[in-house]
Amino acid sequence: MAHNRAERFREIRRRRRRKEKLKKLKARLAEARSESERARIIEKIRRISPFSPIPEKRA
Repeated sequence: MAHNRAERFREIRRRRRRKEKLKKLKARLAEARSESERARIIEKIRRISPFSPIPEKRA
């Protein structure tokens, strides 16, 4: 029983960490100037969370 609880806490920690990381990457994406920088950040986002929506480029 305790083993299952430990695994659940690890899972929750992974999800929270992923969410924080995505938030930081999306903030960096909003600040990105060049297309190559943007592409590199989008690639990282896709690696962390493949189905996460990518914000559109703002003019």
